[in-house]
Amino acid sequence: MKNIHSLTLVVFTLMAGSCKSYLDINENPNSPTAVEPKLILPPALTKTADVLNGYNSYGAQAGGYAANAGGYGGFGSTLTYRYTADSYSGLWGDAYDNLEDYQYIINKTQGDDLNIFFQAAAIIMRVHNFQLLVDAYNDVPYSKALLGGANLSPAYDKGAAIYAQLAAELDGAMAQIRKGMGLKPAPNPIKDFDVIFKGDMTKWRQLANTIKLRLMVRGTGKATFANSAFDEAGFLAADALINPGYLRDNNRQNPLWDSWAWRYDGAGGNRAWMPATFVVGFYDGNKISDEGRGKAVYYRFGTISSTPTKTPPVKPALSNQLGFQGELVDKSPSNGGSWYSGTDRGSKSAGNSKGVLKGPNAGFPLLTAAESYLLQAEALVRGMTIPGGVSAKDSFNKGIEASFRYLYSLPDLTQSGNYRADYNAYLNANKANPLVNFDLAVSEENKMEAIITQKYIALNFIHCHEGWNEYRRTGYPVCTGSGAYTTFASVSSESTRADKLPSRILYPRSELQYNSANVPSGIDPFSSTIFWAK
Repeated sequence: MKNIHSLTLVVFTLMAGSCKSYLDINENPNSPTAVEPKLILPPALTKTADVLNGYNSYGAQAGGYAANAGGYGGFGSTLTYRYTADSYSGLWGDAYDNLEDYQYIINKTQGDDLNIFFQAAAIIMRVHNFQLLVDAYNDVPYSKALLGGANLSPAYDKGAAIYAQLAAELDGAMAQIRKGMGLKPAPNPIKDFDVIFKGDMTKWRQLANTIKLRLMVRGTGKATFANSAFDEAGFLAADALINPGYLRDNNRQNPLWDSWAWRYDGAGGNRAWMPATFVVGFYDGNKISDEGRGKAVYYRFGTISSTPTKTPPVKPALSNQLGFQGELVDKSPSNGGSWYSGTDRGSKSAGNSKGVLKGPNAGFPLLTAAESYLLQAEALVRGMTIPGGVSAKDSFNKGIEASFRYLYSLPDLTQSGNYRADYNAYLNANKANPLVNFDLAVSEENKMEAIITQKYIALNFIHCHEGWNEYRRTGYPVCTGSGAYTTFASVSSESTRADKLPSRILYPRSELQYNSANVPSGIDPFSSTIFWAK
């Protein structure tokens, strides 16, 4: 951990970059400054956590995980879904800024076997970021992007074509790792610069395999993949966590904690949002009973009941339906927010908790084991051939168990409470529910509903954007009716869709201004869809 902080300081000094943006390495293409790729990788990976934090917030607000809290205003298009070019525009710039960092590493290590592991890691992370962009915007600059001053107005590639190329890039990265593992002399060690796996290249292959699985599960039938086989390393069985040595300090603490719990100086994080009733229904017994994870995720779960003074009725503790702006009996708590489940809520002492807001020093999830297992479950239900020799049911149950394991882990990765006991209690309490008991999901569609619903739960305030993506792809979890438990559509929605939800966000104003000749036209937040959408 100490080495990472020292390296980051060196990089910041060399590059004269800000702590907040980490490495805007391509902003000045005429700069003679060159930095070794090994010094770029740690802050680039750390920046990815910031990127994911923004996508998680977007997914929470659009995808039914969070609703506006009482006593706040100015929500605008987040409640009406009448998105503009300014809505969530930071997602675009942050992802491309991070992509420039990875592209720098790739460019500097071409044909360099001594740095083959750095190049492979950068390719895998480049793929990760491009999938984020396609899933949010569909067609984006890809093949002509990241060329610096050589092309300031890149053409757009089709989302389906990008998916196919990304899968091929991952195949290449995994081949590079396999090659590097057999080289003599051995490639330059990556251990001291890898803030995810500490140089374990088998885990990098598993990460690449899992991202490829996500691409293929989401894109099959809509994109044409040249190679449907997977690397023999298999898929992630443990959470991939980004942690450069987070601690309670300015621009050095876990970004999720910084956004939603407390700032480093003790100032409160975002209090304008609270849990949506729709998702709480998967914990409080309305749809599924899950006291263990409910208490791990939410502040004072199950101990109080909150009801707005006007319709729609909202039963569970500290929740709301998006768009409802009447006075709530209980608003988002002033200390630590609704997603900090720890008992110590002092700004300077809080932390070391289970749940999603674990502490300022907790690792930030890049891809969880729960998502990995549930992707495998869907692939098997769909008839895909994947390594591992497990059944869809086993993968499904392992995904749920992995969700408990992640939520019950503390920042130092030790366990708080008996997650296995609560996991077993969950299965027993819901043994008559086909969303939990896979044996009761008799048809393929029943199985799909169970898998995606469990993924939606497992991603709650971890990767909300992925839960939102899966809803738009599959229609699960089921979102119908008009009650707060049955739909997460805003009561202020202006959407023309049957589910009253948006279909996508719009291209940012920067693209409309500086790349107008290439940016797709006629994009509508209600009728334009991502290529894989249902």
